Amino acid sequence: MADSVYQQFCQSARDFGERPFLMLVSDSAERYGIQPGSISYADAELKINHLAAAYAARDIKKADRVAIGLDNRPECFFHWLALNALGASAVPLNPAWQSAELEYVLDHSEACLAVVLPEYTAALQRAASSTNQCPVLAVDDLGSGQGFEIQGNSSTECSLLYTSGTTGKPKGCMLSNEYFIVAGNWYANIGGYCELQPGKDRLITPLPMYHMNAMASSTMGMLMTGSCIVPLDRFHPSTWWQSIEESDATIMHYLGVMPAMLMNLPDEPHDNAHNIRFGFGAGLSGELHTAFEQRFNISLIEAWAMTETGCSVAVIASEEPRKVGTACFGRPPDHMDYRLIDETGEPVTQGEPGELLVRRSGEQPRRGFFSGYLKDPDATQAAWTDDYFHTGDLVYLDDDGLMHFVDRIKNVIRRSGENISAVEVEEVIREHPAVQAIGVTAVTDEIRGDEVFACIVTDSDMETLSRELIEHSLKRLAYYKAPGYFARVDALPLTATEKVQRSRLKDLARSLLVSGNCIDLRALKVRQ
Repeated sequence: MADSVYQQFCQSARDFGERPFLMLVSDSAERYGIQPGSISYADAELKINHLAAAYAARDIKKADRVAIGLDNRPECFFHWLALNALGASAVPLNPAWQSAELEYVLDHSEACLAVVLPEYTAALQRAASSTNQCPVLAVDDLGSGQGFEIQGNSSTECSLLYTSGTTGKPKGCMLSNEYFIVAGNWYANIGGYCELQPGKDRLITPLPMYHMNAMASSTMGMLMTGSCIVPLDRFHPSTWWQSIEESDATIMHYLGVMPAMLMNLPDEPHDNAHNIRFGFGAGLSGELHTAFEQRFNISLIEAWAMTETGCSVAVIASEEPRKVGTACFGRPPDHMDYRLIDETGEPVTQGEPGELLVRRSGEQPRRGFFSGYLKDPDATQAAWTDDYFHTGDLVYLDDDGLMHFVDRIKNVIRRSGENISAVEVEEVIREHPAVQAIGVTAVTDEIRGDEVFACIVTDSDMETLSRELIEHSLKRLAYYKAPGYFARVDALPLTATEKVQRSRLKDLARSLLVSGNCIDLRALKVRQ
């Protein structure tokens, strides 16, 4: 087994040199303003090595971190692999991040360089000037070099991905080369509905490279089997089937919101005129799952994993019975050691929901997991209480030994596949002088899963204040984190220790939404 992602890529380049590694479809290429087409493993290797030499000439070395803001363009894949060749870690930037988020990530990650698209340089330079002063380069200004020395091993950090948690600021998940190699091996050997065809598959995904699904799962699965990754700029329902036809895709990755949007399209001949063998994702509702499979003749395979766990103990419903429409995500694999516990830490009975605790069986219980939260050993230790990783997810095991997802314990709002920390949103809204108290929670949205709901204690006119607050949020946070609903409340539900009682806050928001006693500003939440 290769010691690094770069070494694994080089092996695939030797075995599948002329096969396509990446393909950019016309729709994404037009939106990016670049040429569509594919690039082979052999040609990609030349580009990657050229970039590795350029980074080496700038003294980038093992254990350095470099922030990259390159969207889902081919350059993102090339720069990540080039940095990995040097033993350096890539810190992918979310293009929706605004000043507060960029400042935090640059400072927290201690990035020694940021390489971004020209349109992002000004924002990154402002963020860097107020934090760690790291140099910011437009991607075309990186330059060139004369050569490089391959560095890194299985334990070397390959990427730092930021994931929202329950305590405000996003946590930096340190992900090693082993993490990515394990993920690729898992995908390559799932079998069943997800049987891969080495050198032949084409996997289309609109999911971003700053998420583990695209970076660790789909990319590594294709890379390790000599197949082709087809990254889209993002999900566009109107051109989805056109992109599938152009790319001749055989696999699609999805989030729950995508099938819902596709089902809203009018019936067309292309509904069944495709070569997709299966879809891979999570978060489907029951009726939608069944209806989608019947209409489009695509098996949507539900799975479970987290950024922290990677694919080391991933669970996937790739074999029958899949129990379509029941939030079933499959049978736990033999190498997964797990527990389901109640609030007191006691095991639940079969059929009852409990928090899922996981680790790998055998002598290496953390093999393939994240290496820890950067600069937060206490959070890392807490996540691994009693030598099990505590997922924060409520799951039950049915009589056939299959797992079903129920809900999340942790205070994370999940909107269209994006994790949003309520506390992070609260901190930004609290900056407005008219806000006396703020509580943010999730309410159900038929299309996006969750929507952000803000309960405000204030003496100001709520109509005016709501618009000021969403404008402020959109300047300080990614658009999807801004509250879609605002409501004035006399007081927030608090615990005896004066903390927001999250379960009661969620019930309060739900009742305000149902009664119509809130201001709906969802239409102002648009991608910049």
